[in-house]
Amino acid sequence: MELRGKKALVTGASSGIGAATARALAAAGARVLLLARRQPELERVAATLGDRAAAVHGVDLTDADGVARVASRITTEFGTPDVVVNNAGAGQWKFVDETSPAEAVQMMAAPYFAAFFVTRAFLPGMLARGSGHIVNVSCTASRFVCPGATAYTAARWAVRGFTEALRADLDGTGVGVTLFEAGAVASSYWDHNPGSRERMPRIARLIPLLSPDDAARAIVSGIEGNRRLVVAPALMRVVYLQHALFPRLVQWLMTRTGYQRLRP
Repeated sequence: MELRGKKALVTGASSGIGAATARALAAAGARVLLLARRQPELERVAATLGDRAAAVHGVDLTDADGVARVASRITTEFGTPDVVVNNAGAGQWKFVDETSPAEAVQMMAAPYFAAFFVTRAFLPGMLARGSGHIVNVSCTASRFVCPGATAYTAARWAVRGFTEALRADLDGTGVGVTLFEAGAVASSYWDHNPGSRERMPRIARLIPLLSPDDAARAIVSGIEGNRRLVVAPALMRVVYLQHALFPRLVQWLMTRTGYQRLRP
């Protein structure tokens, strides 16, 4: 897809990959709509985009009614976006017995339900137009299971399943679907979820940290090339190939070098 002159919507755009993706889309010539819960942070990101920032909307993306209201306003004012980047996500790395029911629900709500609600809100317009592109942002936890991150992992598998099902649903409609999966990203996520970074498997730490800007460039490249799957950094693609060939061996390494429970 040629992005110049297109309308692109990014969720979770107040920081990290979302903010960087908004900047990358603007640099590619798109007008960008930014959504997240934190309005002041969205305003700061929008200020860096100049006249490429179409609008900002502070909204809880896990609230279906709230998403529907904002989507209605956007559609009325700007029309249906050409690109939707579902980036909003949250969740701390914990074992099941460390995770409260409320935390488990919250971790599934964002990213999975947030992506579902936003996609559902704009998909009818894309289908009527016969064009569009949806990007679901996830991570390698949808492929490899890391000990000590149970609900977090399950939510990323849900995003992957949603993406694959959505792609099958949209076959032949003119609406493309990209799944972006990244290794560890140097973002504020780790500051907001203390103790999570320490639970990364030791072997996974051999993969260099990805910057939000690098992730954003990969996402934009995936949209422009209508790619089904985008994996970053490059070394992680080698791990994906190894996992495809030797899934049990790769998972064994993740488990054995992963976080272990304290034994009584």
